[in-house]
Amino acid sequence: MKRFVWRLQRVLDVKAKEEQTKTSELLAITEKLAQTQGELVMRQRILKNIVDSLARQVSHKRRLVAGGGQLGEQEFFLRCSTTSDELIKQLKDKVRELGLRQREKIVEVLKIKRFKEGLERLRDEAKRRFIKEQERLEQKELDETATISFARKMTERANVGNPIG
Repeated sequence: MKRFVWRLQRVLDVKAKEEQTKTSELLAITEKLAQTQGELVMRQRILKNIVDSLARQVSHKRRLVAGGGQLGEQEFFLRCSTTSDELIKQLKDKVRELGLRQREKIVEVLKIKRFKEGLERLRDEAKRRFIKEQERLEQKELDETATISFARKMTERANVGNPIG
């Protein structure tokens, strides 16, 4: 039996490799997105803890005595908070940008995957037709062999019954 050869196999191989590459790129983007989201949550939590701490200190000091120490802490916090707010804003922008890149990469991967699956279906169909054709040719050859064998036997029997001479 002949070996099955499909002309589009190289295209399928290229698409499979491309899908693998895009999937690894998607994984890298997803990891970076998760890391950035974690950093953003951590920064927001730290800022919230500082605000809560200052609020507790202010209420506690008001009960005791009006002191000058709380103004220094609040001023320090306000200076740091603008830096923290800017950093949080940058992290949110980065998360948004990475999320967008992630969605784009998912679309690319799905597009390549659908194309590759279509090629695989075409290959399977071509292979099925090839096997069917090979079985048909094999059956035809067997039929011809059986017909020739039968004709020889009939000729031998006819020659044995009618000797020439």
